[in-house]
Amino acid sequence: MIKIDELFPEKDITSFKINRIIKRDGRIAAFNKEKITDSIFRAAVEVGGANKELADSLANKVVSKINQIYPQDAIPSVEEIQDLTERTLVENSHFSTAKAYILYRAEHKRIREGKEEKIIVQDNIPYKTIWKLFTWNIDHNCESVEKLNKQLKNNKIKKLIDDSETVYHKEIEKVAKKVLNNKEKIRIIIVAGPSSSGKTTTTIKIGEVLKKENISFALINLDNYFRNLEEHPKDEYGDYDFETPEALDLPLVNRHLFDLLDGKTIKMPHYDFKTGKRSLNKTEFKLEPNQILLIDSLHGLYDELTKSIPHSMKFKFYIEAICQIRDNEGEFARWSDFRMLRRMVRDSWHRAYKPAQTVGHWHYVRRSEMKYIVPFINKVDYIFNGALPYELPIYKKILIKQFPEIIKIYENDPKKLDAYIRAKRVYKLLSEFEDLDDSLVPKNSLLREFIGGSTYKY
Repeated sequence: MIKIDELFPEKDITSFKINRIIKRDGRIAAFNKEKITDSIFRAAVEVGGANKELADSLANKVVSKINQIYPQDAIPSVEEIQDLTERTLVENSHFSTAKAYILYRAEHKRIREGKEEKIIVQDNIPYKTIWKLFTWNIDHNCESVEKLNKQLKNNKIKKLIDDSETVYHKEIEKVAKKVLNNKEKIRIIIVAGPSSSGKTTTTIKIGEVLKKENISFALINLDNYFRNLEEHPKDEYGDYDFETPEALDLPLVNRHLFDLLDGKTIKMPHYDFKTGKRSLNKTEFKLEPNQILLIDSLHGLYDELTKSIPHSMKFKFYIEAICQIRDNEGEFARWSDFRMLRRMVRDSWHRAYKPAQTVGHWHYVRRSEMKYIVPFINKVDYIFNGALPYELPIYKKILIKQFPEIIKIYENDPKKLDAYIRAKRVYKLLSEFEDLDDSLVPKNSLLREFIGGSTYKY
């Protein structure tokens, strides 16, 4: 493996707060500033430039922005670094080079895709899984903004909603069947996935199917094991980083899990998201011999979370919101943007957290996902899609008016440049959609976990 001190002279190491990046296929690679320099230089040559030192100087400015935005040892994605490079070129009045750089990115995107129908692998999800979902969207005329808007205008969206809900619930049945086939061994089902992927609702629904098959279940929500907010880790700017697994009381989690499987009664804590306070010993909880414990946690795949439990007793189930929809320029909507929209809506009504705060905090979410979730996906027993193809028009109706103000908040804050870029990108995406009222969404839909009005109690 390449080490950072092999890439840069020792005197330069301290100037880099990051030493790794996320590639497009989810793999972690060493950060190399020279690749930024080379890409800028190639773009400059296209418009008649020939100054390698200037390209290196601009690359240093990109690194400076990275140092401003990301905490020590963060792992940004290739796309995020390229976004910052584009912005740096524009801010330093290298407009022709910036245009050439944008065209260079677009050309390489076309090369990677090979043909229009080919899709991009994201966050370590197997290509076969992504392709299957994309072809479902094609078959149902919802693989693009244009086609989805056409269904909205022609009043055909109700059938798409029904079909989407049906395929989601069929997947629930499939997961439950896998568990039932191994019911003699499995004592814990771990439902893992990134923020706002639909873990909570999916966990509840799996439990419902198991109950119909006369299998008892018990749900333990590890959100209640968050430490008090003031105990959470902080970054260099003093902001709470409650996306890290260490924000959970891991020793208490493991002790309680071990005791539960040993037949003992535990007293679970309760966490209040509005106050940021945890109360200990609030609820008695016991796992009966014939019960399966269901765990819904952002960090379900993190080894330290369940290290007290033998591997053979665990069934690891992973859920991601695999949104396979292209915008009007042919770009796929980013799954993380899709989930951020879900969280913006939910946080605003459920956790008294303003949408602008959610956007500003999202870099913590992604950093934690890439560090504690994506690398472990290959260890799971099943991968599940938690995205519904009709969701984005609903978020457009709910959130679109707030984005101009969100963009204004972060536009001139160098420490939140990532939030500004993200807000602009999502605002552009939402602007392309027609509105969709949520009245057609079933009360038991996964979507209700985020927009409210569910038959389930969260």
